Amino acid sequence: MKKHQTIYRAALDKWGEEAQFDQAVEECAELIIALKHFKRNRANRQQIIDELADVALMVGQLSYMLGDDLVDRAIEAKIDKLKCLLATDAWDGRP
Repeated sequence: MKKHQTIYRAALDKWGEEAQFDQAVEECAELIIALKHFKRNRANRQQIIDELADVALMVGQLSYMLGDDLVDRAIEAKIDKLKCLLATDAWDGRP
């Protein structure tokens, strides 16, 4: 995500943080709708991929805004937690 910092900075300069937070919410909502439609055969894989790309771009911008290093550390902590959950015999399938 760090490789796109120049474009993230330009987007923030043009539209501001509040607009980017709002855009992130909108893109997540569009992904949710696409996933629900996909389950009912009303959307195809490419639509899911396109919405995932939009969300990934917004996650990159949010990470840039909030601190890439902080987000990277939080991801590593979540990965460690997931590893523990997967290694537990009593795991019930829910994170």
